[in-house]
Amino acid sequence: MYFLYSALLLLVLILGLPYWLYQMLRHGKYRSGFLERLGVVPGHLVTPSPQPTLWIHAVSVGEVLAVSRLIEEMRARWPGYRVVISTTTDTGQKLARTRFGGESVFYFPIDLGFAIRSYLKSLRPRLVVIAETEFWPNFLRLSKRSGAAVAIVNARISDRSIRGYMRLRWWLKSVVGNVDLFLAQTYQDRSRLTELGAPESRVEVTGNLKFELEPGSPPALVANLRDSFETTNAWPILVCGSTVDDEEERMLLQAFQSILASHPRAVMILAPRHPERFAAVAALLESFGIKFSRRSLWSGEPLNGGVLLLDTIGELSAIYGLADIAFVGGSLVPKGGHNIIEPARHGVAIVVGNHTDNFRDIIWLFQTQDAVRIVGPAELPLVLMELIPTKPSAKRSDAAPPRRCALRREPPRKRWRRSNACWLQRRRPRLPQNREPALRYLRVCCPHPERVLRPRNLSRPAFAGTRGQRWQSLGRRVRKDTLRHLARRVTEVAGS
Repeated sequence: MYFLYSALLLLVLILGLPYWLYQMLRHGKYRSGFLERLGVVPGHLVTPSPQPTLWIHAVSVGEVLAVSRLIEEMRARWPGYRVVISTTTDTGQKLARTRFGGESVFYFPIDLGFAIRSYLKSLRPRLVVIAETEFWPNFLRLSKRSGAAVAIVNARISDRSIRGYMRLRWWLKSVVGNVDLFLAQTYQDRSRLTELGAPESRVEVTGNLKFELEPGSPPALVANLRDSFETTNAWPILVCGSTVDDEEERMLLQAFQSILASHPRAVMILAPRHPERFAAVAALLESFGIKFSRRSLWSGEPLNGGVLLLDTIGELSAIYGLADIAFVGGSLVPKGGHNIIEPARHGVAIVVGNHTDNFRDIIWLFQTQDAVRIVGPAELPLVLMELIPTKPSAKRSDAAPPRRCALRREPPRKRWRRSNACWLQRRRPRLPQNREPALRYLRVCCPHPERVLRPRNLSRPAFAGTRGQRWQSLGRRVRKDTLRHLARRVTEVAGS
């Protein structure tokens, strides 16, 4: 079966060669690291090293961010090991090089034996860690055969993926059998992994690593935009991040035109997900006749009444701190949505579309606390108008979070916005008086419920907040214990 899979994959690559060449010539995609993807090991990895190697694979930006804290913990636990990181996308590669240094970062090879064996022979990894769920059959089989332990962390299986996987369950059972440890995000992900054939003894629930992210220092652009907005009285500010499709951007621009009718000094910051779409989105803005500036060319001109096209990578997370309303893209069209934790960290009112399959657990927990609005295309303009505050807010992305969150005594809109503003507060959660709902909640949000579920907590009033708030409110000690637990389990697998 592995031979048939390899033959089909090779056939697809050959038939798709004109497409790959077009993408390389037209958009510059796949040009970077082309030889690395074909199995040519870069020179900085070929140099013999006396240190044993840990290979971490993170597909793109989200996965790189998710495993950053884990890599720090593993480096602290294993100081004598060399840690190398592979990515699939160009944006993930750039971020990984920035965070971990170019000497330890490379492109992930295609899932064919000749490409994978060259890396395994050069690196001789003792442990392979894969972020989220990348079932590359040849890579998993050959890594296991080389003697390396294999672990998948932050594992999740989306609603869309499970349908396809179940059709191949008879074969995937042997594929997932090459994995020594699965650390799943939720109990539902754990159940799906066991349905695919993963032994129950190898699957554990450790929560979502993306809640462990620490915000970095904001780029200079944030201060420049804040000064520009204050000088020109620009308001309200709508940040639309991670958009993935022309149709989605068209709906957002139509909604923005409705906002401009009653708020002529409004500003939209539009951030497409993929760099190769920057030019297409600029053309779409021109067709709408809306005044716009490209971030790469912006030099301080007034933005009120127009759009700033964020045609750069790595600045969106901090830009959310300037928003009155944040829309997280990939959700008005059936693309599965994107992570809403970044705008939640800044206490921003969050809006998403109906298609959020990839982050169902996070969306559900935010929705139960009225901390996110889910809308369809027809509702989008009305909901955005409803959420515009009555007066401009202080756009301070580096402001300290409030110490208390009196959510139940405030109007719904203000309560909803402030529920996210408590994201970083450091105090223990107030849990419901009924023990069973509290247990169910903690099983989803915290891998160590016994550390916070005590009788004195159960006697407190109900705590209204988001999942991010609850996760972070468990305190620095518990969060570090979570990472240490995860790193310890991966270490145990590597040492076994």
